[in-house]
Amino acid sequence: MIYPNFLKKNGCIGVPAPSGGASSDDKKHRFNNAIKRFQDMNYNLVVPLNIFNSNRGRSASEKIRANEINSMFKNKDIDIILCAAGGDFLVEILPYVDFNLLLDNPKYVLGFSDPTGLLYTITTKYDIATIYGHNFSSFGASILHKSEEDFLEIIHGNLITQHSYDMYEGEYKKRITGLEGYNLTDKVYWMTLDNKKASVNGRIIGGCFDIILELAGTKYDGMNNFNEKYKDDGIIWYFDNCEISMEGVIRGLWKLNELGYFKYTKGIIFGRFGTNTTCYDYDVKSCLMDSVISKLNIPIIYDADISHKGPSFTIINGSIADINVEDGKGTIKFNLD
Repeated sequence: MIYPNFLKKNGCIGVPAPSGGASSDDKKHRFNNAIKRFQDMNYNLVVPLNIFNSNRGRSASEKIRANEINSMFKNKDIDIILCAAGGDFLVEILPYVDFNLLLDNPKYVLGFSDPTGLLYTITTKYDIATIYGHNFSSFGASILHKSEEDFLEIIHGNLITQHSYDMYEGEYKKRITGLEGYNLTDKVYWMTLDNKKASVNGRIIGGCFDIILELAGTKYDGMNNFNEKYKDDGIIWYFDNCEISMEGVIRGLWKLNELGYFKYTKGIIFGRFGTNTTCYDYDVKSCLMDSVISKLNIPIIYDADISHKGPSFTIINGSIADINVEDGKGTIKFNLD
């Protein structure tokens, strides 16, 4: 596994918009506040104007968005690449991204949600670690949450143990100014499918479940080779389900199992589901119990802090993770082996 350099003091951050951009005044306000925050911390930024554009969920055409990424891959002055925002259509740029440029000049690519299309491809196909957890827009909030502070620690190379947070955003509240943080309404409680404590160690991979299902089996998915290369470590999957229904989750897990992706898996973690849509009265536990992963005889963790119902942990894709869950609390620690 290639582990790029972490962000150095007074370093340079590239902020592409490979998916969505700012579609409203509140989002533009948030981006501008994030720019100010990083500049106040004495970081240099490369921020294309596309982050302030949005046309049906796209910051620009697929070729322009891809060229933006390619130029940041090549730019040796840029230390890390932190995607501006999520969205729906990042997959459109993948045919135009030159990933070999990143092999020639490895650097961390970071993002959350739709940027999974880049992160998962980079790690499984090109063996370069990536980081899932937050987008640049997260740092436009007037006050940072502990999860965002943890993210900043980790991207600077301080591989802290992350501890589950106290409360999460069970109900999303529409932003008015754009600078609002999480609307923390519900108590965090990590669960296991067998209601027992869980401890699992292995090489971790995952991201937004919706996007992984789109990529699975395509030429942008390198999981078969990744599995074989790291089978002795064992694989930990983490899934952040944004919009997939309970029934869709069951079908999606069946698909990944049929592709052979769980054959070396030592544990699976689901974050809090972004939606509870169901036709058959499923809740999360019964959904996972009725899926193929319940037959794998491995720890299955759910309602974890890896979720669109934030806050969310920071995950280093491709690293060795040590995860423990007991009495509703969870921890995760990474080793770069």
